Amino acid sequence: MSKFVLSHLLLFLFIALASTQTWPFLLLTAAQIVYVPIMLKLVMKDDGFAHIYLYFAIPAYVSVAFLQITHVSWAIVPAGIYLLYTLAIAFYGVTRFCKRGFTNAEELSIDLGLIYLAMGGAWFFAFIGDINTGFSPLLTWLTAIHFHYSAFLLPIFIGLAGRISKPARFTLYAGLLLIAPMLVAIGITFSRWIELLSVLVYIIGLVGMNFIVWRLKRIPPTQKWLIRVSFASLVLTILFSLLYVLGNGFGLTSMTIDDMLRFHGILNCIIFALFGVAGWLVNTPEPVYQPPSFPISNIRGKQVVEQLGTAGSGKGLVDDMKLYQLQGVAPQIADFYENTREYRLLATVRWHAWFKPFAWIYSWFSRRTEQINLPTHGRQVEMTGDVIQLHDQLDDRENVRAWIRKVEKQYAFIALYSSHYSSEGKPYMNIALPLPFTNMTGVLELIGTDQGLILTSERTFRTSDAGIYLIGKKGYRFRLPLEERFKVIAEKNGTLQAVHKMKLFAIPFLTIDYTINKK
Repeated sequence: MSKFVLSHLLLFLFIALASTQTWPFLLLTAAQIVYVPIMLKLVMKDDGFAHIYLYFAIPAYVSVAFLQITHVSWAIVPAGIYLLYTLAIAFYGVTRFCKRGFTNAEELSIDLGLIYLAMGGAWFFAFIGDINTGFSPLLTWLTAIHFHYSAFLLPIFIGLAGRISKPARFTLYAGLLLIAPMLVAIGITFSRWIELLSVLVYIIGLVGMNFIVWRLKRIPPTQKWLIRVSFASLVLTILFSLLYVLGNGFGLTSMTIDDMLRFHGILNCIIFALFGVAGWLVNTPEPVYQPPSFPISNIRGKQVVEQLGTAGSGKGLVDDMKLYQLQGVAPQIADFYENTREYRLLATVRWHAWFKPFAWIYSWFSRRTEQINLPTHGRQVEMTGDVIQLHDQLDDRENVRAWIRKVEKQYAFIALYSSHYSSEGKPYMNIALPLPFTNMTGVLELIGTDQGLILTSERTFRTSDAGIYLIGKKGYRFRLPLEERFKVIAEKNGTLQAVHKMKLFAIPFLTIDYTINKK
C-alpha cells in the first residue's frame, strides 16, 4: 500500500511542477490523482479494483496529467476518458448496493460516495469541454470539486467511521450529509433558499457526525486525532459556505468566490482530505455487514397457487405457535394462526394522504400482477380465501402454507408462509409474495406482549434477519426501504383486532385495520 500511495504522490508532484494552470486548479487535481485513488484502494481492496485500475484508472490519471501540462483543442477526449473512469466507479457502487440493498447505513454511505463520483466526472467533463451548463466556467469547475470532496470523500469517511461505531443517531446524521450534495446542486440551479437549506443541512449533519467521531474508540491515538481534525475542519469550511450563500444570495455578507477559493478550498484540500485520508490509511476498518442467509422461496412470477402441485389444504399458517417461543400470547391469537381457515377477515384499507396519488398509479400494476392488490377506497371489505399446503420441493422451504386472500373475485394477496431459525437459533416468520420474475420476502420477528402479538420487520438487534427483501438472481437478498408492523389484540368477546402498518423510508404510507372473527 505504501508503494501505491508514494507513486500517486510523486505523480501529483510532477503534475504540480509541470502544470501550466494557476494554483487553484490543483485543488481538483489533488483529489483526482491522490485522494480518490487511495480511498478507492482502501474501500475496494481486491474486489474488482485491479481490473478498474488497469483498464480505467491508469488512462484516467494520464489524461488528468495531460490536461494540466498541455493545451490542445481536443481536450474533451482526455476529459471523456476521466469521465468513463468515474462512471466505472459509479457502476461498481451500484452493483455493490444491489447486492445488499437499504441496510447498514455505513455501507450505503460508501455506495453513494462511489456513485456521486460520476457526477464529479461529468462536471469536470463539462468544464474542460466548455459545455454550456447555464453557469460560469468557474462555477462549473467548483461543482466538480464539490462532488470530489463533499460528495465522494465525505460519504466514504462517514462509512468507515460507521464501521467502527454506529450509535443511534448515526443514520440520521449520515442521511443528512448524504442528501446535502444533491440539495446543493439543486439550490445552485433553482433557488437561493434551497441552497441555504442545503448549507443548514450540512451544518446539522456535520455537528452531529463530529460528536460521533470524537467518541470513536478501539483505534490508534494517531488515527483518532487525524480523523477528528479532518471532520472538525469541515465545520469551519461549511461556515465559510454559509457566509458565501448569505452574501451571494441575500447580500448580507461580503464573502466572495475568491475568498471561498482561498479559505474553503484550501481547508478542504489540505486539512479535511489530507488528514482524513492519512487517518484511514493508519487502519482501515473491515465491514461488519454479513449477507443474510435465510431460506428463500423458489416461486416467482404470476403463478396461481391452486394450479401448483399441492400437498392438500392446510388448517392454518403454522402447525404450532409454540415454535416461536412466545410467552403470554392469548389463546385466541395462537388459534387464529393455527386454524386460519376457520376465521373471517374484515379489512379497512387506508392509504395515507401523501401516498394516494402513487396508490392509484400502483393499483394499475397490482390488478395485473394480482399481488398486494388493495382497494383505493376506505370502505370496509371482506377478505375471503383459503389456506393451501405446498410441497416443500416446489418452494425450497419447509412446511409452506399459501394463504390466498381475495376482495370480491380479485386476488388481494398470495402469501407463502414458512419459518426459519437464524444462526443464533432465533425463530422468524418467513413470508414470500411472488412477483413477476422475483418475489418479495418479509422476514418477521414475533414479539409477545401483554396486549397481544406483534409481528415486525423492524430490527430489534443488529444481527437480526428481520426485514423486507426483494429476491434477485443468485439468491441476492436486496433489502427494501420498507417496514411493516402487524399488531394483533384479543378482545374479551373472542374477536381479534389487528392493525397492519407499512412505512416507506420510515414514513407511514399504508394502514390496514382488521376485524377477525371465528366463523
